[in-house]
Amino acid sequence: MADWIDAEGYRANVGIVLMRPDGQVFLGRRVGGRGWQFPQGGVGRHETPEDALFRELKEEIGLDRNAVRLLGATREWLRYDLPKRYRRRGVDSFCIGQKQRWFLLQCTQTELSFRFDATNEPEFDQFRWASWWDPVREVIFFKRPVYVQALHELSSLAHPAGLPPYPEWWEPQTAAVMPA
Repeated sequence: MADWIDAEGYRANVGIVLMRPDGQVFLGRRVGGRGWQFPQGGVGRHETPEDALFRELKEEIGLDRNAVRLLGATREWLRYDLPKRYRRRGVDSFCIGQKQRWFLLQCTQTELSFRFDATNEPEFDQFRWASWWDPVREVIFFKRPVYVQALHELSSLAHPAGLPPYPEWWEPQTAAVMPA
């Protein structure tokens, strides 16, 4: 499936926040121990973000649509730039970063069986459940501002009683990237 890269050089992508009823969120360890992150993946040129969400959910962690309930999504695309060493230059495209629609899913089953081998190139080799803000600290540095934005925007759906408290490690510069 061809990536959808817009005229400004941003690859369309979906991000998935999978949450248990107790509020813990899924984090996958990238193959080879290259950090932890939420599931995410590209949106095909003729695919809706919601279709890409459920395709990526199946490919990356082996879950079917019936294992989750869609609680909501970010209103707009959230963007991040890739450091120059990660940028792709192709004959027909130039990718400077990603624009992502983030989706919040809640598990509908108490026992989930994750599979990381549903694709020829697995993204993850392990998983763990984490508190709401921990992914901000765990993800690679250039994705942190988008994680903060997505978690803030989705927090009212995940935690209707109020924003989860910030952890002790939360730094003022982390708060500076939060939307107003």
